[in-house]
Amino acid sequence: MTTIPKDHPRYAALVVRDRLAAAMREGVLAPEGLIAQGRGEAFDYLLGEATTESAARAERAAAAMLLSARRPVISVNGNTAALCAHQIAALQEASGAAVEVNLFHRTEERMEKITALLRANGVDVLTGESERLIPLAHDRALCLRDGIGVADLVLVPLEDGDRCEALRKMGKAVIAIDLNPLSRTAQTATLAVVDEVTRAVPAITAHCRDLTTDEARRIALSVENTPFLKEALAGMIRHLEVINDALE
Repeated sequence: MTTIPKDHPRYAALVVRDRLAAAMREGVLAPEGLIAQGRGEAFDYLLGEATTESAARAERAAAAMLLSARRPVISVNGNTAALCAHQIAALQEASGAAVEVNLFHRTEERMEKITALLRANGVDVLTGESERLIPLAHDRALCLRDGIGVADLVLVPLEDGDRCEALRKMGKAVIAIDLNPLSRTAQTATLAVVDEVTRAVPAITAHCRDLTTDEARRIALSVENTPFLKEALAGMIRHLEVINDALE
């Protein structure tokens, strides 16, 4: 990996890029995952590369939903595994959710490598014979009957529009972590957390640890996605206005 000086003004973002590039070379990440990362970074610029107040509230709501679900499942792809495998382990421990690997660019080799990476970081990963249980034409339809197949709630850490739609039509709740509030994923999800995944996952984990059962149920019952999306867009607009005013 490249040595990045810690005093670089974009140190955190460059570390993420370096980690993903290494994961691609190792076969964990599909090349297309780098494009997805770049798109996410662009929206993170609009947020000021920081967790907004509305995103922080969405993260608390996400924790409440996980704790209140009967069979929550965290769906992990290559980007998520490469960026925050150890954070997924902590979230699994705090929430009690199962973890399943689900890929668009699926090969058995990538499935095995991602599973091995997650396990090396302490994640208990579901494995077994995948079946085409989600009504999609591509390989994201393949999932485990005792994982996503029976889940009442699925946490999707990164953008995944058509699967999100399909899961919702199957009657499952979906929490999406997506920096793009305009995406089909964010628009379709039961709850969209508009934040960068390595900021969002630890925040959700912390709330899983501090919420009581009664608090979690109360918050989960009151979740409405639209206000969070509107607040995310309003926050981006305010950030752009601040930058624009500074240029005058």
